[in-house]
Amino acid sequence: MSKVRFSALKEILGRKPRKIDPVVKRSAIFAEKVFDREKMKLYLSKTAFKAVTEAIDKGKKIDREIAEHIAAGMKNWAIENGATHYTHWFQPLTGTTAEKHDSFFELNPDGSYLEKFSGSQLVQQEPDASSFPSGGIRNTFEARGYTAWDPTSPAFIHGTTLCIPTVFVSYTGEALDVKTPLLRSLSALDEAATAVSRYFHRDVNKVIATLGWEQEYFLIDSAFYKARPDLTLTGRTLMGHQPARGQQLDDHYFGSIPERVMAFMRELEIESLKLGIPVKTRHNEVAPAQFEVAPVFEEANLAVDHNLLLMDIMKKIAHKHHFEVLLHEKPFEGINGSGKHNNWSMMTNTGINLLSPGKTPMKNLEFLVFFINTIKAVNDNEALLRASIASAGNDHRLGANEAPPAIISVFIGEQLTKILQELKNVSSGKLSPQEKTDLKLNVVGKIPEILLDNTDRNRTSPFAFTGNRFEFRAVGSSANTGNPMTILNMIVAKQLREFKKEVDTIIQKDKLKKDEAIFNVLREYIKQSERILFEGDGYSKEWEKEAEKRGLSNAKTTPEALKVYKDKNVKKLFEEMGVLTERELEAKYEVEIEQYAMKVIIEAGVLADMTMNHVIPAAVKYQKELAKVVKNLKNIDSKTYQTLGQEPLKMLKDLSDNIAKVSELVGKLRKDLEKLEKLDWEAKAEKLARKIKPEFDKIRHYTDKLEMMIDDEIWPLSKYREILFIR
Repeated sequence: MSKVRFSALKEILGRKPRKIDPVVKRSAIFAEKVFDREKMKLYLSKTAFKAVTEAIDKGKKIDREIAEHIAAGMKNWAIENGATHYTHWFQPLTGTTAEKHDSFFELNPDGSYLEKFSGSQLVQQEPDASSFPSGGIRNTFEARGYTAWDPTSPAFIHGTTLCIPTVFVSYTGEALDVKTPLLRSLSALDEAATAVSRYFHRDVNKVIATLGWEQEYFLIDSAFYKARPDLTLTGRTLMGHQPARGQQLDDHYFGSIPERVMAFMRELEIESLKLGIPVKTRHNEVAPAQFEVAPVFEEANLAVDHNLLLMDIMKKIAHKHHFEVLLHEKPFEGINGSGKHNNWSMMTNTGINLLSPGKTPMKNLEFLVFFINTIKAVNDNEALLRASIASAGNDHRLGANEAPPAIISVFIGEQLTKILQELKNVSSGKLSPQEKTDLKLNVVGKIPEILLDNTDRNRTSPFAFTGNRFEFRAVGSSANTGNPMTILNMIVAKQLREFKKEVDTIIQKDKLKKDEAIFNVLREYIKQSERILFEGDGYSKEWEKEAEKRGLSNAKTTPEALKVYKDKNVKKLFEEMGVLTERELEAKYEVEIEQYAMKVIIEAGVLADMTMNHVIPAAVKYQKELAKVVKNLKNIDSKTYQTLGQEPLKMLKDLSDNIAKVSELVGKLRKDLEKLEKLDWEAKAEKLARKIKPEFDKIRHYTDKLEMMIDDEIWPLSKYREILFIR
């Protein structure tokens, strides 16, 4: 074993689980670091508290005078709980979060000092925006960007800093972040879903989207992580021979959690709960060193913020335990990658889950309305939904026999499929009394009984119904969930608008009763959406062929998937729903295509450097040792040499051939990268996806062969068998 690897292993074997606080009652610490409604009641005046709650619940604006009172109360609470600074916490188009910390400390003109935090500092700030991607919305030298307070997501204390969730927009008010379009999509969904829900409940005046994410991740020892330049610089291994034992035995899944990992998980849960993240589930995932954490569902905007916050704190806590968290979708070849399943539904202000059947035919008809409209929305916008999860990392994971394929389809189960078939066959126009009875009692009325045994999930489906919600399983583990949730909210809102318009027209024009009009429209939607429904194996080649016949897209790379943003009908959809202007959508496309290209270029550079700086030197060193063996064997008699010398000679030849092949491929890769320099980002991304990324696998093929040839004491990089099995 090389000195680097031996040193890492020696360090690891001495590790012991980090001691953390004794077990505490989870409910006692929940949200203690959050300026939630309970804290607001204590620190705000009645007028200020009312203004904040109306801003949260009804979207009303807060005037500057009231903002001063809110800022004062927030500051007092924060300082009492150890905060010394504040920051506007926002989500630029990089996909992560950003923050600039300012102290509460200020000097007066007379030299005295005090802690100060004004209403204007709470509501709006102007951070230096020059280095954040904007997709051409403003020039680099135009640093002006504005963060504006989002009162729907409560402020919290992280470390010694008061963090205030905000949107991030340009001087002209255009979105430069992920949160702004998400909030717009939530508003559109609220309006559309409320209007439809009032067919059934006159007291409904608000509908929120709910989200429960399931975060998968890898946890590896920091010593091995530091010994891998590819992991530290790209988040994934660009080379590495698969160990004899991986995940074949399925013994890691739901298995006993290693002691050191359990200590990390406990501390993560405690800190998450203090920050108001309602984590509930923890377990081993399928691949070795892979785990999952999941919360109780929340309002979607808050859930997105909480997921981003969790991804940040889990890395910091991991360092305390001498671990590194890997959120890349495919950090290791040959074993499962990581996703972030998004469980999405809609909830009324009266507490009704619109995707959950009930005890009465009327409640089940309401369920069918939202259920079928969601399916129709996905059917009509499947390419757009695919684009929402596109990334360089997710390209490695989708369709890799462990995750959903790049083809978007909907799984609803055999029994619900039969229900839709029966609804599809309902006669058009006015229903007879017998048809109404049969439909409501025998078809619609029995849905809850059917679902009791029909909530199993098709693990190969990217978008599956799981009893009372849809699970969008194709989202990548490193993704900001705000992107796919924005698209999903928007397309469902658009579909619900169309549905209400059609139902109202039939009621007025054809003089049908409300239920009859609804059944007529749903029947047509089922017919129009049949192509998106698929119950079989999403990994099979047969499905690829069938999906092509059905006219479903199969964008296997990010550049291919993102092209849908340039479609004129898609631009019109974003504009019409008030989610993104054409200029903002073009900026989104440019940023995402540039991010993809830059990540692949970085990977190419790291792969070339590792090959020439680590692999080739180790191979040449071993080559010299083998050459000495062959030379010494040649000094013995020819008969003995024929017996003993042929195998070392063959090994030397194979080694030399592989060294030459790797050097040749790396040379070609570097030349291909040089040719990219004159191209724009779109052209770069296309060439990287089609021609340059496939070269990675060719280089890896030979470096992995060299790993197996070279003496273990000489090989310089941490091996899979060392990294993946936690000690």
